[in-house]
Amino acid sequence: MMINTSISDRRSYPIGRQRLSTVLQDANEVIETDDVVKTLSVTRIEASKLLSRWTGQGWLRRVGRGTYVAVPLGLLGSRYVLDDHWVLVPSLYGSSYIGGWTAAEYWDLTEQLFNDTVVMTSIPVRQKQQIRHGARFLVFHTHQRKVFGTKTVWRGCTRVPLSDIHRTIIDMLDNPKLGGGIQHVSDCLGEYLKKPERSDESLKEYAKRIGNGAVLKRLGFLMERLSGPSKLSKWCQERMTTGNARIDSALNCTRLVTKWRLWVPPNW
Repeated sequence: MMINTSISDRRSYPIGRQRLSTVLQDANEVIETDDVVKTLSVTRIEASKLLSRWTGQGWLRRVGRGTYVAVPLGLLGSRYVLDDHWVLVPSLYGSSYIGGWTAAEYWDLTEQLFNDTVVMTSIPVRQKQQIRHGARFLVFHTHQRKVFGTKTVWRGCTRVPLSDIHRTIIDMLDNPKLGGGIQHVSDCLGEYLKKPERSDESLKEYAKRIGNGAVLKRLGFLMERLSGPSKLSKWCQERMTTGNARIDSALNCTRLVTKWRLWVPPNW
């Protein structure tokens, strides 16, 4: 969110407001300490003091450590919620991407609406459910080596990483919580199989890179359940790891499907 001001307008402001206006002209929707350092040629300590002062004056709202957004002029003094909270993700969560059910909504794999935005990040996560600047995030930790299979989407002036359609499916099979439970994951997989961008080769590649044996068991089982035996389900079966897995750890899985070494609910 940018505040556009002409040079003549800025000259009529107090010096502090002029400096803030200069920063806002150069920054994207999210303002970080480094933006102030670069634009005003000040030290990080000076930049932090300026950001704190502008926040105290009501011009900015702090959304994370060293991370701020500008408050629109018409909403000063009110509780302002950012129009597009996706723009917060790169600044708040470092090496990260939007995934799970949020990505499934983006790729039109589901019509179900969720309140929380799912974020996968390589930084340590102390609290999974977070509220930042009025927006709800559900944050999961992932290893840096697993940050792959993403696309960059533009949200305003901010580039935001998002899991591609194939990685979205594999992530939800890796952890059904990301998809709101295995039944919803199965529904999303069913929609994926109808898509022209479906790619069995991409699913295979991503599943191998994830390195979780349960992914192949869940994928093969659900593939057969949705559309019968296929080359992909056969590929999954040939590469299954030993041992049994649960189709969803949140469910009461008491029936073992021996073909897939998978514990499922009794009514499946």
